[in-house]
Order: sequence, then structure tokens, then C-alpha cells
Amino acid sequence: MLSPEIPGRFNSDAATTFRRNFPDTYFSHSNITTFNENELSLIFNQTKQDATLFCGCAPCQPFTRQNTRKPDSENDTRRTLLSRFGELIEKFLPDYVFVENVPGIQSLTGHGILISFKKNLENLGYKTVIKVVESQNYGVPQRRRRLVFLASKNTEIDLPAPTHGPGTEIPYETVRKRISHLPAIDAGEVHKAIPNHRAARLSSLNLQRIMSTPSEGSRADWPTELRLACHTKTGYTGHTDVYGRMKWDEPASGLTTRCISLSNGRFGHPEQHRAISVREAAALQTFPDNFIFHGSLNSQARQIGNAVPVLLAKVIGRHILEHMKRYHGKHG
Repeated sequence: MLSPEIPGRFNSDAATTFRRNFPDTYFSHSNITTFNENELSLIFNQTKQDATLFCGCAPCQPFTRQNTRKPDSENDTRRTLLSRFGELIEKFLPDYVFVENVPGIQSLTGHGILISFKKNLENLGYKTVIKVVESQNYGVPQRRRRLVFLASKNTEIDLPAPTHGPGTEIPYETVRKRISHLPAIDAGEVHKAIPNHRAARLSSLNLQRIMSTPSEGSRADWPTELRLACHTKTGYTGHTDVYGRMKWDEPASGLTTRCISLSNGRFGHPEQHRAISVREAAALQTFPDNFIFHGSLNSQARQIGNAVPVLLAKVIGRHILEHMKRYHGKHG
């Protein structure tokens, strides 16, 4: 099921992507606020389950620090989606609940949506754990801080221990390891053989800028005539990563819904004169190369930026399976 990404609208491209990559999975392209619960009841009655897991991820834009429309966001109807998800949990009482979002959703100000959600589940008998995790600690080649909420019906649960980085035997995944196998393309080019390996076009000025940006460099390396007027103002405190190149041997910075845009983050290719392609962005979110995204170039980037990193979800999933075996004698 998909919730509206923008009030009153649905992301039909994301629906197409999901359906075509998971053709054997039941899919309802429905608004969760008006969703017919009988659809779920039918699935529950027709399918035998060892255990049930409900996953929910309300659109993060109302809660992110990058949301520049704060006054409007307080009334954003997307803030109510988590509450509606809680109503479905109360009706069907799944064994496990998993929610992933930006850290800002846990704010105690405003509606306190996550706090209410957590208390409601605990009143139903769920044991909960909530923590902001670093995605690079779980094999994702990206510095992406995400809030993870897990709940287990009647049984204590924790979060999985980090699998990568300090205190483990495995170093962080790097940009090089994830995207260096992909062939070179130019800005605006579409690779003929590799799905989604397409880079956004660059204006002649931005092409000069990226060509003037050395390996691991940023806009600070540009000659004066290429710099933006706003970046030369005294007291400018904007983002320093915009127009920067990724570093080969480190995790990337956090990918956003504009992750293929040179001017919206450190999304420049480490050495080619362009921003990263859709395929490269997907690889940094740990999607396999055979997972194909549909829609316009910007829509594909938005789907990737909104996604839970695949390896983070995989680690959480395995953790839940181990919990099932340990406490319920069930097998995944």
C-alpha cells in the first residue's frame, strides 16, 4: 500500500516500480487514510502466517530539517498517516511493527506524533525500542541517520548490533565498492545496456564548475568567476556540500530525493564530470543492479531518496526472524 506523497496525490511511478519488481506480491494502490480494511482481512484469512510484520514509513518531508516550509508543515496532512497506521495495528495486532523515518519525527514539539504512536502500541501490550541509527553501521555506503522503531507483541525486543565500522570486523562500505563497476557516461547520457544508468544534464556553466572541482573537492575549489553570488556573501551559512564530489573511499553523504542533482548536495561523481546517475544512486542505497525504477528521471531519484536503504532493511528483517525463532519457536 502507498500513502500519498503529496496530500491528495499518489506516486503512481513508485507503484509501477513496486509491481514490476515484485510481480507476485499483492499490492493495493490505496490511500491509507481511506483504505478498505477488508482487503487486509481477506489476505489474513487466505494466507497462513507463522507471524505478521507491519512496516510503515510516513513521508519524511514534514519532519526533516531540510523542510523549508515549517509553518505549513505543522498542518501537513501527511503528519496524520502514522496515526492511521496505528489504527490498522490496533485492529490486526501483528506480531511485529517496523517504522523507519528521519530523526526529526521523534521531536517532542508540535503534535508529538511518534510519542503518541509509541504509547498507543505499548497500551496494546507491545514492547518497543526506538533509536536513531547510522546507516553506514549496517553496510550502507552512505552517512544516513535514520530513526528506527521496532515493536514486538508481548516480548521484549532490541535493535541489531552494528555490522560494520568501529567495534566490528568489517570496515564501512565505500562509494568505490558500490559504483566503480558501472561504465563511464557523460552528463545527460543514458547508457544503452544498463537500466537507469542515466545522468542529469548540466548547463554549460555547471559543466565548467564540475570540471573545476578536483577529486574529493567542492565549490570552494572553483575560481572566483564560477562561484555563485550567494556563496560569496559575507556571513553565508548555507550547505557547504552542494556541488561537491563524492569521495571514492568513504561512504557517501546522505542521499535525498534530489540525489542526482549537482546543486543539491555532494552528489558529484568522484571523477566523471557529472552528478551521479540514477543507477549509482540506487547502488548507494544498496539496491541490486537488476532492480529497475520507472517514471521520469526526477521521479526515479525521488523513489530512491525516499527508500529505506535495502541493507538496513535486510539487517532489521534478519533480526526479527532471529527474534521469532528465539521467543516464539517460529521459523522464517
